[in-house]
Amino acid sequence: MHPVPFSCAPNRRALPSRRSAVSLLVSLALASLAQAQTAAAEADPPADKRARADVQQLDVVVVTANRRREPARDVPIQVNTLSADQLERSGAASLADYAGSLPGIDAKTNGGPGRSQITLRGVTTGDLAIPTVGVYVDDVAFGSSSAFVAGATSALDMSLLDLDHIELLRGPQGTLYGAGAMGGLLKYVTHEPDTSALSGKASVGVRSTAHGGMGHTEHAVVNVPLKEDVAGLRVAVFNDHDGGFVDAIGLAAGKAVNAGNTRGARVSLLVEPIAKLKLRLTTTAQDIKRDGTGYVEYSAQTGQPLDGDLVRNLAAREPYNVNVRLTSGEAEYDFGWARMNAIASEQRFDSVNRQDVTSFFGPPMSAAFGTPVDIVMLNNAIKLRKSTQELRLTSPRGTFEWLAGVYQDKETGGVDQRLWVRIAADGSMADAVTTAQPSSYRETAAYGDLTLNLDKRWSLTAGARLAHNKQQYLAISNGTPLFDQAGSAETSKTYLATVRYALDAVSNVYFRAASGYRPGGPNAPAIDASGQPIPNTPRTFRSDSLWSYELGYKADLLDKRLNVEAALYTIRWNDLQQNVALGASTIVTNAGKARVNGAELTLNYKAGGAWNLNASLAYTDPKLTEDTSSLGKAGARLPNTAKFAGSAGAAYRFDLGGHASSAGLSVRRVGQRNAGFDEPGTSLPNFSMPGYTLLDAQAGIDFGRFQLALFGRNLTDKRALLAADTALMAFGAPLRNTVVQPRTVGATLTATF
Repeated sequence: MHPVPFSCAPNRRALPSRRSAVSLLVSLALASLAQAQTAAAEADPPADKRARADVQQLDVVVVTANRRREPARDVPIQVNTLSADQLERSGAASLADYAGSLPGIDAKTNGGPGRSQITLRGVTTGDLAIPTVGVYVDDVAFGSSSAFVAGATSALDMSLLDLDHIELLRGPQGTLYGAGAMGGLLKYVTHEPDTSALSGKASVGVRSTAHGGMGHTEHAVVNVPLKEDVAGLRVAVFNDHDGGFVDAIGLAAGKAVNAGNTRGARVSLLVEPIAKLKLRLTTTAQDIKRDGTGYVEYSAQTGQPLDGDLVRNLAAREPYNVNVRLTSGEAEYDFGWARMNAIASEQRFDSVNRQDVTSFFGPPMSAAFGTPVDIVMLNNAIKLRKSTQELRLTSPRGTFEWLAGVYQDKETGGVDQRLWVRIAADGSMADAVTTAQPSSYRETAAYGDLTLNLDKRWSLTAGARLAHNKQQYLAISNGTPLFDQAGSAETSKTYLATVRYALDAVSNVYFRAASGYRPGGPNAPAIDASGQPIPNTPRTFRSDSLWSYELGYKADLLDKRLNVEAALYTIRWNDLQQNVALGASTIVTNAGKARVNGAELTLNYKAGGAWNLNASLAYTDPKLTEDTSSLGKAGARLPNTAKFAGSAGAAYRFDLGGHASSAGLSVRRVGQRNAGFDEPGTSLPNFSMPGYTLLDAQAGIDFGRFQLALFGRNLTDKRALLAADTALMAFGAPLRNTVVQPRTVGATLTATF
C-alpha cells in the first residue's frame, strides 16, 4: 500500500504502509518394554491384538500439500498439521495462537486478530507490502497478491469454524500455489459434508483473563444427509467474545478497550450424483469486531511500558472491523486416466480501522488550522474483491504420475484514508486530507509437475509454473488525481525438483530445490515537499525471488510409535522488495540480497497407551548478504525471527470414573528477535524484542456424548512481546508493542450426536 503523504507531517515523509529431544535411552527402554508386552500378547484374539496396536501407534496424518491426499511421511517437504479439535481444547482463539505453538513461525499481529503478518523460515524484511506466505482455504487462494490492499498485514485469521485441521507448509511453494508463497503456505482445511449419517456438535466455553474481562465462545455444527450417499448439507455457526485486557488513560480512558467479538457461519453442500462425479458448494462469512487495538506503547530506550502495565494513553478509541465473505464451488470428476478438479471462488474482504495519531500530529495540525486541536485521527478503509478460477488434472498413482493446471486471478481493490481533527475550542470536526487509492490485479498462470517412481525406493519429481500479471494503480487526494494511472506487466517463472529415497517401508530421505516469488507492480510518482514530481523515479518495481535447497528425513520408528521429521535448508533471496522514503513519498524498490540458513527437528512419541510426548526445535539464521540503503548493511539480521525456538509437550491418558480422560502440559520458547534494522536512515528502525517462555496446560474428560475440556494459557502470566511496530518512530511516535494475552483459564463443554 502506498499511503498518500500529508503535507503537514513534521518531516514531510509519507505514513508507512501498513522441541528438547526425547531421551534416546528412555525411548529405547520404553520400546523394549512395549515389544515385550507385544510378545506376551501374541495369544490374544486377532481383533484384540489390532485394538492394542491402534492404541500404541501414532495416527497416520494425511495432508493435501501436493494437491493429493497422502500420508505426511511420504511428502518430501516439511508439513506441520494442527488439529482443529486439539486447538479448540487448548483455548487457541486466533492465528497468533495457532502458529505460535510451532517453532520457526512468526505471526506478527498488528494489534489484534485479523491484522496479522505471517513469516516462515525468516523470509521477511519486516515491513512488507506483499505477503511472503500464501494463505489457502481448501483449494482457494485467499487475499491480495498486489502491493496496494494491505495483503501482507491481513493474513486470514480464520476462527475454528468447523475446520478439520490447519496445514503449514515450510519453504517456497511457488510451483503449485503461486505468487506470494515464498516462505511457505498456511492452509485451512474444512470438513466436507457426510452424505451417509446425521451428526452434529455444539459447544459452549467460558474463559477468564487476568487483568482483563471474561470471554465466552459458542458454536454448533449440524450435518444432514439430504439423500443417502448422494447429497449432504453441513451448517456451522460460531460466536466468540473476547473480554480484552488493555486499559486506557487519557481522553478516551476505559477498561479492556481491546474487547470485541468474532462471529461467523459456513454452509457447505456436497452432491455426488454419480460414482465418478462430486460437486461441492461452500460459503463462509466471518466478522471480527474489536473496540480497539491491543497495542501498548513502550519506550524504545528502556523497553518498558510508557503508561503502566497493559495501559496505553488514548485521545480517542481505535475500533476496527474485519469482514470476510468467501464462496467457492468445486467439481471433481474421475476419468480413470486422470482426476479433474475445477474450482471457482468469489471473495470479499473489508477492513475499517481508526488510529489515534494525536501524540505526533497534534502540534503541526494545530499550527495548520490556526487553533488548538485535541484529537487527530487517521481512518483507513480497505476493500478487496477477488475472483479465482482453477482447472487441474491429476493422474492416478503409478510409475509415472503427473499433475497439470491453469489458474486465473482477478482483483480490484481500494484504500481510502481520512486524516481529521477535532477542534479543542468547540469540539467540531474538520478534515485535513482525504485520499483514495484504487488498484487492480490480473494474473493468468499454468503449472504442472511430473513424478517418476523408478522403483519402491527412488522417486523423482520436477515441476514448473509460468505466470503473467497486469496491474493498475491510482492515487487521488481531496478528489484530485495526483498522477496519471500507473501500470505494470510482468512474467514470472518458478521451478521445483525433488529426489526421494525410501530407506525402508517406514522412513525416507529427500532433497528438494524449489523457487518462489512475489509479483512486482507499479509505483506512484514520488513527489517533493512542495508536491512536485521528482524526476527519474522508478515507475515500477520488479518481482523478488528466491531459491531454497532442503535436505530432509522422515520416519515412523519403534513400531510406528516414534515419528521423526528433520530438515536442513538454505535459502537465497534476490532483489528484495522494500519501502523507500523519497521526498515526501514512499515507493517500493528492489535492492539487495539475503540468505537464510536453518534446521528443523520434530519428534512425536507414543509411550505405550498412555503417554504422548512431543518436541520440536527450529534454528533460523536470516541475514542480508548485500548492502541496501533503506534496510542495512550486509550481515544485518532480518526482522521478526528468533534464531532459536522450541517447544515440548506431554499428554497423559487415563481412566477417571470409567471415563476416558487426559491431561497435558506444553512449554514453548522463542528467542530474541529484532523488529527492524540498526542502520541509520533505515525505513524500519530497530527494537530488540526479548525472548520469552510460555507454559500452557489442558485436561479433558469424555462422558460419551459430552466432553469437558479445561485449559490454561500463559500460566505464569508473562508479558511476552509478540510484535513491535517501529514504523512510526521516525515521526516521533512511541513504539507500539503487541503483548501476549495474560494468563487465561477456561473450560469448554461439547455435546455430540
